[in-house]
Amino acid sequence: MFNKKRASLFLIGMTICFTTLQISAQSDYSNYSKLTQKIKTLQKSNAANTKLEALTTTIGGHKIWALTLSKGNAENKPAIAIVSGVDGSHILGPEMAVNIADNILKNHANVLEKTTFYIFPNMSPNATENYFSSLKHYKNGNAKKTDDDRDGAVNEDSFDDLNNDGLITMMRVEDITGDYTTLKEDDRVLVKADINKGEKGTYKLLSEGIDNDKDGAFNEDGKGGILFNKNFSYNYQYFTPGAGEHPVSEKENRDLLSFLYDRWNIFAIVTLGPENNLSTPLKYSASGAKKRVVTSVLKQDAALNKFLSDKYNKIIKAKNAPSSKGKGGDFFQWSYFHFGKLALSTPGWWVPQVKDSAKKASKNKVVNYLRWAEKENVKNAFVDWTTVSHPDFPNKKVEVGGIAPYKMINPPYKLVADISKKHTDFIIELAKMQPNITLQNLTSEAVGNGITRISVDVHNSGLLPTHTEMGKRSRWLRKIKVAIGLKKNQEIISGKEITLLNSIDGDSSVQFSWLIKGNGSVTLEAGTSHTGLDSATIKLK
Repeated sequence: MFNKKRASLFLIGMTICFTTLQISAQSDYSNYSKLTQKIKTLQKSNAANTKLEALTTTIGGHKIWALTLSKGNAENKPAIAIVSGVDGSHILGPEMAVNIADNILKNHANVLEKTTFYIFPNMSPNATENYFSSLKHYKNGNAKKTDDDRDGAVNEDSFDDLNNDGLITMMRVEDITGDYTTLKEDDRVLVKADINKGEKGTYKLLSEGIDNDKDGAFNEDGKGGILFNKNFSYNYQYFTPGAGEHPVSEKENRDLLSFLYDRWNIFAIVTLGPENNLSTPLKYSASGAKKRVVTSVLKQDAALNKFLSDKYNKIIKAKNAPSSKGKGGDFFQWSYFHFGKLALSTPGWWVPQVKDSAKKASKNKVVNYLRWAEKENVKNAFVDWTTVSHPDFPNKKVEVGGIAPYKMINPPYKLVADISKKHTDFIIELAKMQPNITLQNLTSEAVGNGITRISVDVHNSGLLPTHTEMGKRSRWLRKIKVAIGLKKNQEIISGKEITLLNSIDGDSSVQFSWLIKGNGSVTLEAGTSHTGLDSATIKLK
């Protein structure tokens, strides 16, 4: 006899098995559609502790997803924001963000009792989709049409695949007036000739393509769009291709900031992108810190950055990382200099250092990558230089080749799971150190004439300070409020009804004392959104 219930359960089980098989069999990064499917599946499987919403839909038709992880009211506890896909060439980030969310829900769900996570897997979906296109090249902007060379025409000089391999690499043109020469270590690699070493340039090095608009430049005005990571207000680069007409001109940038500004409980922002202050902390500069427009991490924040960097390196165990504080208009610098939050950023992966047979490391990052790719058997890492006929150089030898797009920036997909796990472990450690305001050593005693003395230590039990030094200076972050609530028949003889504190350092306290006249009970509350609140009721003596 046909049993509908059993048949339904069988189909559900088969679907789960098929989905699990697909995930385990995945061999390359997820495109927009697959990543969206992963996010939705993750949310449905953990509906009690997650919320998924679309911040906006880009002009390219892609939704920008925001995934909230929390037990109970998300805004009633300190939060960490994880923002990925800030740079379209960094396809590792979106994959990491979803994996981190999955790892937290599966293996660290208890952390959601005290910490909320706001996760934005991909802020540049139109750009990251280019990795999956039939013509693979770096295209980091959104779908907006732009006149990058400001000649009055739009998208008139895009990429041309001269060797028909589906990749846009570089082209070298033999020319005595060129600035480049081959590297002795590896003649596949071109470097600028150093005249101080007696070197002469023999090549011009250009992006693979044709000068379609005959302005002397190659591929300078293709489908560029506006780059998410160039469109923020700190050190915004005016009149720069990809930066937009003004700061925060794009929907995805505006809507992310609206979301963040409304969440007062965020104490830290972790960016998964090209900037890096985790493996290599930022350095304090007294002159930069004294400028009217500050250009240096402040002194106390530099020490905090070093402390967290040490924690990160101990967990990640990866050496020789590149350092990058941002090039202007980027999200990471905005989150610190203009938002005042604890701002951390990492690319998640970089090419490990590989030594040659003589145990010598190369100073050239391309040579190092080629050595690593050979050691790890990475396929199609380098496109061999191949001679092509070029209409712009009819009497010169032109060759196309070089590192394949995305290869040096992103690891092979098989490494992503382990990278994500290690970064989840760091983020969990960060949550354990979060600022946490509690009321300690609360006492009350009668002092005569119907007066009660109340004393308390307002304690930050977290290892992190309640506010960054930049946050205190910006005046944007909410201060710590210490308030005693009275009834009509009660009067404060000594002490303030409300006190605002700029900050409390990690594992530190501020002592308060009041003299209250009257009877009954009073309430005491301390904290703010990003530190948590603690309260108590005290009976007057």
